[in-house]
Amino acid sequence: MNKRSQVLSMFQHGALALMCAAAIIPLYWMVISSLKNESEIFTASLFPLQPTFGNYSYAFSQMPIVRMIFNSFGVSILMTVLQLATGLLAAYALVRWRFRGKSLIFALLSVTWLIPFQAIMIPNYVLINDMGLNETLLGIVLPFSVSTFAILSLYQAFQSFPGVLIEAACIDGLSDWGILTRLILPNIRSTVASLGIIQFINAWNEYLWPMLVTKDMNSAPIQIGLKLFVNSDTNMWGSLMAATTVSCLPILLIYLVLRRQIVDSFIRFGIK
Repeated sequence: MNKRSQVLSMFQHGALALMCAAAIIPLYWMVISSLKNESEIFTASLFPLQPTFGNYSYAFSQMPIVRMIFNSFGVSILMTVLQLATGLLAAYALVRWRFRGKSLIFALLSVTWLIPFQAIMIPNYVLINDMGLNETLLGIVLPFSVSTFAILSLYQAFQSFPGVLIEAACIDGLSDWGILTRLILPNIRSTVASLGIIQFINAWNEYLWPMLVTKDMNSAPIQIGLKLFVNSDTNMWGSLMAATTVSCLPILLIYLVLRRQIVDSFIRFGIK
């Protein structure tokens, strides 16, 4: 049994090593490609023979990279805050209040989670266009201001909260807003924080809708800016890799600082 366990352990560690290599190699190739000049960009060398930072200077001169990164942060933070706010209010209403049609509303919310965004993308685009919000960060955020995933996740968290404490707060004369902000929210802040991390990552990685709404680099998130840069100059792959490397740094720093919370978030909501 010990020998079998050792073989199994070696196999598991080998599989993990292969998965780590599969995840790291593209990032490594991106970085070394950003340091290669045009003559060796398409070579298979694992190290740049003549390292250059010209790709970085060219990328910064052709793209407002810093502004686009701030656009991505603005979109992600605003989208996360709105989704948490609407999710908290909707989940509290569904758990706490009794009204006709509550079960139907909950069922409709559950069904909307199964509808892909591509099915409602064109009506959303027509609405945003009629409101004059094209080429604006608000036009990117507005269709994602409510998240069914956030509502259902917080609904379960509210359901598990002891009802005796809520009844005691009602007897003491605490309003619904006070119960939510002063009683429930402080006790489920870890769940809300984990959900916020998940929603922030999803907002940061959003690509299809921002690409449809924005065509100007000055108002586009960094992912869309990279796509626009490819369309504008398809031969400067070294500069594209340089811009991509810079765009990865902020989210990488956030992960290094909050890696434990991020892993806990994926474990908490990945199981659900």
